[in-house]
Amino acid sequence: MKKEKIIEEKINEILDKMTLEEKVMQLGSVYITNLVENGKLSKKKMKKFLSKGIGEICRVVGGVIGMEPEVATEIGNRIQKFLKEETRLKIPALIHEECLSGYFANRATSFPQAIGMASTWNTNLVEKITSRIREQIKITGSHHGLAPVLDVSYDPRWGRTEETFGEDPYLVASIGVAYVKGLQTDELKKGVIATGKHFAGHGFSEGGRNCASVHLGERELREIFLFPFEACIKEAKLGAIMNAYHDIDGIPCACSKKLLTDILRKEWGFKGIVVSDYGAVGMLFSYHNVASSRKEAAKLALEAGIDIELQDIGCYRTLIDSVKEGFVSEEVLNSAVSRVLRMKFEMGLFDGENLGQPDKVKIYFDTPIDRELAFQSACESIILLKNNKVLPLKKDLKKIAVIGPLADNPKFYFGDYAYSSIEKFEKPVIPCDSVLKAIKEKVFPRTEVLYAKGCEITGDFKVGFKKAIEVAKKSDCIILVLGESSGFSSKTTSGEGRDRHDIKLPGVQQDLILELSRTEKPIILVLINGRPLNLSPIADKVDAILEAWFPGEEGAKAIIEILFGDYNPGGKLPVSFPKDSGQIPVYYHRKNSSFRNYVFLDSEPLFPFGHGLSYTQFEYSNLKIEPKSINSGNSFSVSFCIKNKGKVKGDEVVQMYIKDVVGTVARPIMQLKGFRKVPLNPGEKAKVTFKINSEILSFYNEDMKLVIEPGIFEIMIGSSSKDIRLKGKFEIKGKTKVIKKRKVFFSEVEVKYQ
Repeated sequence: MKKEKIIEEKINEILDKMTLEEKVMQLGSVYITNLVENGKLSKKKMKKFLSKGIGEICRVVGGVIGMEPEVATEIGNRIQKFLKEETRLKIPALIHEECLSGYFANRATSFPQAIGMASTWNTNLVEKITSRIREQIKITGSHHGLAPVLDVSYDPRWGRTEETFGEDPYLVASIGVAYVKGLQTDELKKGVIATGKHFAGHGFSEGGRNCASVHLGERELREIFLFPFEACIKEAKLGAIMNAYHDIDGIPCACSKKLLTDILRKEWGFKGIVVSDYGAVGMLFSYHNVASSRKEAAKLALEAGIDIELQDIGCYRTLIDSVKEGFVSEEVLNSAVSRVLRMKFEMGLFDGENLGQPDKVKIYFDTPIDRELAFQSACESIILLKNNKVLPLKKDLKKIAVIGPLADNPKFYFGDYAYSSIEKFEKPVIPCDSVLKAIKEKVFPRTEVLYAKGCEITGDFKVGFKKAIEVAKKSDCIILVLGESSGFSSKTTSGEGRDRHDIKLPGVQQDLILELSRTEKPIILVLINGRPLNLSPIADKVDAILEAWFPGEEGAKAIIEILFGDYNPGGKLPVSFPKDSGQIPVYYHRKNSSFRNYVFLDSEPLFPFGHGLSYTQFEYSNLKIEPKSINSGNSFSVSFCIKNKGKVKGDEVVQMYIKDVVGTVARPIMQLKGFRKVPLNPGEKAKVTFKINSEILSFYNEDMKLVIEPGIFEIMIGSSSKDIRLKGKFEIKGKTKVIKKRKVFFSEVEVKYQ
């Protein structure tokens, strides 16, 4: 409390000295490139933009692209020096960066895209990843990362599916908390501010179109789409929130006081800053048409709770006149400025702990340790969807055909916010093998590796089919590397703004599979993509399917290690794969009413949530639920044994689902309420115990109160949402308990090896 009081006094002291213009400038942002002239910082431009102070510096899009990290770091330092020495109040700036799958900078480590991180189901690993991202960002003098994406993704047509942690709120929240803890640490002064986005409901937009309206009732909004944000705020002390672009029931999130103030700050007690998504404030005027001018848009956003306008101060600049005219209260402005200043104090920026170390950038970027972590992450993220006993491959095969548009260019192995995915680069800017090269290095010297591109990722040209078929016929097996490309350009098929009406393999890739299947050679399909794809037309034409997502800089090596059995796949799907685009959404935790069949198709997925095969077999046994009944608010435990029955070491993700058999409102058929990745040697056995506080079974009742209701609950333990191995029941007795403030989000897990 003493520290908080001191900070409060310092904030009030600064506020008393600030002019109206200086206050408003604290709520704005500026691109570093706007300060650069002929490749150098312009003193004239700095005086124009920074002399009155600035809230944030955008280095992510402007400064780093085209600059080496050492140069960008030095420029950031010079800006901070200017603010300290040549501005009246000497207020430092926050510098923000993108860091979705790694720090968005040249030579920074690129880990698997977010959907791949979720596929590891390994929160400890995710925390290690973001700890390294933090170190790389911190050494450059940046303080604020625009991640993680906490959107629950219901519609894989949405291009940003790849940026999410999947379709389940419990999994998204678990991975999200780990991400935030690694980035921020327990002491924010030593960390980088994490930003939960996009608040809220972005993953279920109309038609799967980015920024489109979201149609959600309040119950589903709270239970599904707000849950990961609440968990990250209360469990990991999330430092920043970014609004979503869309509207919910006609109210754009950027001006929703209910979301940004009533729920976020008053209900949850959020103490951090709220930043706008790039251009979101202006969109209230130009896109949503709920404001008649940028001036009115600024008023709506500020009063709703947005503290800083990104990526520039195009709208918030009008607040100077708005306050003078009485159109906006200076008290509201002061509250936002106070929150920005408080974050800067908590980060230690006023103490001079805001500078980068350009001389150390090289030793923090692309080290052997980074490579090893990227490799481990890629290995754990890859999922074996199908295997007709063709994998693992033998290294002494005589001839292997490697075919596909993604086989020989590793640029396609990166997600949309990875530096190497930038359109102007034809190949990755960081050393990175292709699948073709990695195979050649893996197999015996006498093995002949034949290559044919076959086709492009998109387009209708089939001229490459002939060579692909010739190569396939000469070989013992076919490794077919297909999928999507990620980025922001019109040439890409996945990523922000790259929404698709049909999620089959793009271009003529599906036709290529059908042609190659006629050779009757074993086909191993390796998918590099950002969303669940409709594989129904070709799933029975191939002998094995490996889902690699966008695996990052060590992705090719990880893929080959798995194909040849040097690493046993243990990844699990964080999203369901539909049988057809017309089924969407097919998320596993729908209600009973959503499982009616169509005239020509059922409503089940092709590959379910939690699915993933292994080169070994796991046996589940000895389910115990203790006690069998409890009163509302109490806890119980679920334990069982798992054994590796195979001949190789493997990782099994044990999953616990719970079903509320009868509720006062319709409940999902099942919900994930616990998981743990358990490594087991051949013949090894472990006892897994989930300790469950009944609060995690709460839901919003008819009166929109968060309650724990009495009743019978079914426990399901399994290897996926469709592969349930053990079942049991327990009962909650007594009266309905109302929870005023949620405190418990996750079950506790204990693993004891026997």
